[in-house]
Amino acid sequence: MRITELLNKDAMDLHAAPKNKEDAIHHLVDLMMKSGNILDRKTYEDCVFKRETTGSTGIGEGVAIPHAKTRAVKKAGLSVMVAPDGVDFDTLDGEPARLFFLIAAPDTEENIHLDVLGRLSVLLMDDAFRQSLMDAKDKDAFFRLINEAENKKLAETRQKEAAAKQAAPGAYRILAVTACPTGIAHTYMAAESLEEKAKEMGVTIKVETNGSGGKKNVLTRAEIAAADGVIIAADTKVDMPRFDGKPVIQTRVSDGISRPKELIETILNGNAPIYHTEGGKQAVVEESKEGIGHQIYKHLMNGVSNMLPFVIGGGILIAIAFLLDTILAPGADPANFGMNSPAAAFFKTVGNAAFGFMLPILAGFIASSIADRPGLAVGFVGGALANAGGSGFLGALIAGFIAGYLMLGLEKLCGRLPKSLEGTKPVLIYPVVGILAIGAIITFIVNPPVSMLNLWISNSLASMNEASGVLLGALVGGMMSVDMGGPVNKAAYVFGTASLISAAGDPVSSGVMAAVMIGGMVPPLAIALCTTFFKNRFTVKERQTTLTNYIMGFSFITEGVIPFAAADPLRVIPSCVVGSAVAGALSMLFGCTLPAPHGGIFVFAVVQNWPMYLLSLLIGSVIAMILLAILKKPVKETA
Repeated sequence: MRITELLNKDAMDLHAAPKNKEDAIHHLVDLMMKSGNILDRKTYEDCVFKRETTGSTGIGEGVAIPHAKTRAVKKAGLSVMVAPDGVDFDTLDGEPARLFFLIAAPDTEENIHLDVLGRLSVLLMDDAFRQSLMDAKDKDAFFRLINEAENKKLAETRQKEAAAKQAAPGAYRILAVTACPTGIAHTYMAAESLEEKAKEMGVTIKVETNGSGGKKNVLTRAEIAAADGVIIAADTKVDMPRFDGKPVIQTRVSDGISRPKELIETILNGNAPIYHTEGGKQAVVEESKEGIGHQIYKHLMNGVSNMLPFVIGGGILIAIAFLLDTILAPGADPANFGMNSPAAAFFKTVGNAAFGFMLPILAGFIASSIADRPGLAVGFVGGALANAGGSGFLGALIAGFIAGYLMLGLEKLCGRLPKSLEGTKPVLIYPVVGILAIGAIITFIVNPPVSMLNLWISNSLASMNEASGVLLGALVGGMMSVDMGGPVNKAAYVFGTASLISAAGDPVSSGVMAAVMIGGMVPPLAIALCTTFFKNRFTVKERQTTLTNYIMGFSFITEGVIPFAAADPLRVIPSCVVGSAVAGALSMLFGCTLPAPHGGIFVFAVVQNWPMYLLSLLIGSVIAMILLAILKKPVKETA
């Protein structure tokens, strides 16, 4: 179905002025109603908004293509809006959206909306064409521009198909695969960019797109065997074993859009690394033009993304436990907060169990990203030993990378073994030797110095007990943000709880716990505030944790920031440390004290001078938010 067949001039507004994203969608749905394609406005509009919760359809470059497939649609259609002044639409490049296409698709087996979305994305890659649509004087001119561009693209597609039929199998010099996290716009934009550049260079190319509608233009064995090399421009997992023995470039989907010539020339010049698989396992391939920093980041993100459900699930359940104890057992033992009532104890137990998996999962999936399946079990064990041995978050990070590279080294050593022992490697040699080695490294090399560091920090804090209360508050508050639940955080927390026992009415000692807790509450709240007011500093997935971080921050669960700290430690950790230190210092300055070792906002009722305590929390969180917004640059996420 052609794009022009879905356009209706009654469903177009070339001079709109929406106030925000919600207003823009409302107006687009109003226009769609004029086309007569919608059976139930509310159901359709709800589906459009629901789609936005999975990730913004603002694809960047001033364009947004919201869409929905539902039974509320009688007939497929498009509504069009141009907003000359632009509107904040949570676009992937953080820029205002000015050109909008709303797609309505009936709930049938055909994925009309994905087909239209892909073709629109490709057409809108042309800067001049995109600008001409925004500058169209009237609806007729807008319609004519779409029609001409589509006719041109259809003619080019037919030429490609005809050339493909005439070409002998394996006639393509270069093959490519494009894929992005949501499998929509950038998948097809990268394919188009590679095809256009190859045509300009006089090189034959075939591009497989792994989009939301499934794989299209799938590469055949004969084509793979005869090609000079393969370009993998993808931010998601791609079926790689089929490329065993071929020169392969693995890079980001955005590079397929912005660097097609460089990628093609790398293949033609014979500079692409050879890809190999071992026993069906994907081998690690050096990424073209990417430094070790980006590779480490990718491994880290694999661990963080798999750890995140445990952080969120466990953290919210613990927060519910605190709430239940506040309601059901208000006068019970504050030292046992969260476990005083049977209902609270259940939620706390389950939440703690989820938290117990957090660090092993982090280390395990970092290791598996480096060494694939053989690294998984070794990383899990390393993370668990780091957690049990006091290394905490930092130890688990170290364990993950050690486990991954340890298994790569072990695989190379085992490559010299006779082929008759091939089957014993994954089921015997790798797990036994790997787990034994990581156990020895973490137990005897990693954990001891971290434990000594922890003890030194605790002793140093104890020696400061008579010093300035404000300085002490700043120190313990800042320490709570250094490693988000790791040994430094735990040292400050243990010192705070110990101060409750020895306070004996001393205002400095009895205020330490208050400074510790407020310091631990600042990081999640700072992240939540920053994702609320500075959205373009974060990816769509990161912004989806906003509510969770508010809950964790108010519940004194600092671990909610671990994914952010792991992804960008040089910006997140210093910002949070400063904010927490300010909050802790103000808490001591205002004479705030806390008799409970945990609970967050749920125990504010027992805080001495709680109004100023709340003010200290707000000031520290806002300072951390501002620093984070200044240090972090706007992100440009593929979709």
